[in-house]
Amino acid sequence: MDTLGLFMLLILLFFQWMPALAAEEITWTYSGLVGQSEWSEYFPDCGGTSQSPVDVMTTQAKYNPSLIPVTPLGYSQHGNQPFTMYNNGHTVVIELPEWMGLGGLPWFFTAIQMHLHWGNDGPSPGGSEHTINGLSADAELHVVHYNSELYPNMSAAMTQKDGLAVLGILIVTGEETNPAFNNILNYLSRIRHADQKAFIPAFDVQSLLPEDLGRYYRYNGSLTTPPCHQSVIWTLFHKRVQISVAQLLKLEKILYSSKAEEPDRMLLQDNYRATQPLNHRVIFTSFSAESGKELSSGEVTAIVIGVMCGCVGLAVIVRFIVKTIRSTSSWDVLHNNRPAPMPRTKDSEKEKEEKEDMAMNSTSEAEKKEESLLSPQSVP
Repeated sequence: MDTLGLFMLLILLFFQWMPALAAEEITWTYSGLVGQSEWSEYFPDCGGTSQSPVDVMTTQAKYNPSLIPVTPLGYSQHGNQPFTMYNNGHTVVIELPEWMGLGGLPWFFTAIQMHLHWGNDGPSPGGSEHTINGLSADAELHVVHYNSELYPNMSAAMTQKDGLAVLGILIVTGEETNPAFNNILNYLSRIRHADQKAFIPAFDVQSLLPEDLGRYYRYNGSLTTPPCHQSVIWTLFHKRVQISVAQLLKLEKILYSSKAEEPDRMLLQDNYRATQPLNHRVIFTSFSAESGKELSSGEVTAIVIGVMCGCVGLAVIVRFIVKTIRSTSSWDVLHNNRPAPMPRTKDSEKEKEEKEDMAMNSTSEAEKKEESLLSPQSVP
């Protein structure tokens, strides 16, 4: 009986451990064999009701004034020890030192690692895992932490509802190079193939984050890769960070998902999961709709043109007023400089009358002389 009982116990344990052992040996992909649509068959949590990533509909997000800015702790204190970076066949992973952590949450979370997700062929639809109002970014950075107040390590925490906290940073492309991301991108050639590992110089991890850490979306979700444990408190920042197109192409064109000894090389691209149903969950936001509104490029252009037109109009009005004032002042000066008319006196009036009398007397004498010359008596 003892032997039979021991045999039955071993059989029971075998069937209990077999799914876990099988899951560890399964090689999953994003679009190939054991792709996203098949994850839940091998990893049951991937078919759960609280999966990530999600599409954040800003009109449905609920404002929660109690959400305070997250506080990265020790992110800038990288020390002299290099970081370990490796290619796991699905992404590039940078291990973080244990003194880095995250505050601003109900518990203290210790940093474990960060990794990236991206698309292919430069800026195009797809690349980020989370989307906002249906729009994706070109890439996404995840910084992973575990709840070190309640659990001894990552393995113990990752299966618990409050075990993990992940920061999500959406990445877009622009004209300017982002020097912070070169701390990662410049060393990708050292880990081109799956399972390759390299040491890179330590750097300021906080320089990868957006400047505004107070505006974000918060929800309960999962890991975005198998085993998809629903144990993540997600913080997705509203503000995006920017890298250049050349930097994005480095991320998309250098790494392979295949191992160095494999004859067929496969570029590591499109390593992002499709958005999952929100189901019963609520996405909270740390900022109100008014404070979080960003103006479009068209709105900014219209405002700038309006301000310029207003300034030109004001300048014209000011010039007209100044010109009017100057003209009025000049007229007053000319008017004041004109000589005043001489006043009439009694003496001048008398002189005028005497002159008129003299003129009349002269005329009378001339007439008399003319008459005397024309009279018959004067003819001989």
